[in-house]
Amino acid sequence: MSLMVATGAMCMCSFGTAPGNVSSTNNQIVLAEGKPVCVITDAAPMVNISPCGMCTSLANPQVAAATAAAMGVLTPQPCIPATQVWSGGMVLVGGKPCLTLESKCMCTYAGVISITNPGQTKVVTG
Repeated sequence: MSLMVATGAMCMCSFGTAPGNVSSTNNQIVLAEGKPVCVITDAAPMVNISPCGMCTSLANPQVAAATAAAMGVLTPQPCIPATQVWSGGMVLVGGKPCLTLESKCMCTYAGVISITNPGQTKVVTG
C-alpha cells in the first residue's frame, strides 16, 4: 500500500520556489497516524493547498507583467495557487478516494504540484 497524504503534508509546485502544505477539510473520518487523510476534493487554493513561495511561471499574468516591466528579466511574484482537482495515485479508504504520494494537482499557471512529504511515515497492514 502506498503512503497516504495526511494533513500537514508538504508539496512543491514545479514553478514554485519553496514547499507548501496540504491539508484536509473534506474528510475528518479516515485518519493516518492520527491526522485526517486528504481526499481528491481537497484542492482549494489557500484552504487545502498553501502557496509554494514565489511563482516563476510566465503563464501567471503577474509574473509576465513584472517580467515585461523588468525588460525581460524573469521577476517571480508571490504564489497564489490556482489549483484544479487532484489526479493519479488515489486509493479508496473507507469508501473515500484518498491522495497518495503519487498524486498530482495541476495549477492553471502551468505548474504541477507534487507531494514531497506525505505526512505519513509508516503503513500497518492487518
